[in-house]
Amino acid sequence: MKSSRIAWLVLAVLLSGCGKEAKPQKVLKESIQKYEKVVTLQGSVSNNSGLVKSGKIEARLPSGELLAETVLENSARYQLPIPAGTVLPLILSFSPTEASQNADKLISVVVQADINRYDISPLTTAIAQQAKALGGYTLRNMTQAAEDGVHVPDANKTSTGFRGDPTKQYGGWH
Repeated sequence: MKSSRIAWLVLAVLLSGCGKEAKPQKVLKESIQKYEKVVTLQGSVSNNSGLVKSGKIEARLPSGELLAETVLENSARYQLPIPAGTVLPLILSFSPTEASQNADKLISVVVQADINRYDISPLTTAIAQQAKALGGYTLRNMTQAAEDGVHVPDANKTSTGFRGDPTKQYGGWH
């Protein structure tokens, strides 16, 4: 009789854990970044053929609101003044003109307020597209997309690719 009470007690303890919902995992919320003062974004535009020297650069909010624009005229470098209070992310887009016929539409996404140089290229376009597929233009998604988009073989991450005198690498044999 005593053993059946113990068995029932053990069973009751085990069953008391059933039906409880698992605690939800904490989702880290990213801080909202914005420009506290007017800032000038700058960079260059390139495609797989090299620098692109004509076209239109626009800075837009994800909602589509145009904040600034400039035209490249015989230069691949751009500068865009962004107003104070602008909340990131900000989408920089390059649209080709008739003079840059073999250029594609390219984008780069601004997600950090402390950086003001943003080049626009096929790589930045691929990273932005991957980040959007991951859920949007957040710093976390942009970082993940950049890490996934850059394929460096493991052999290049170590000293195995060293081409010089191995006795002089790192000061000699190790």
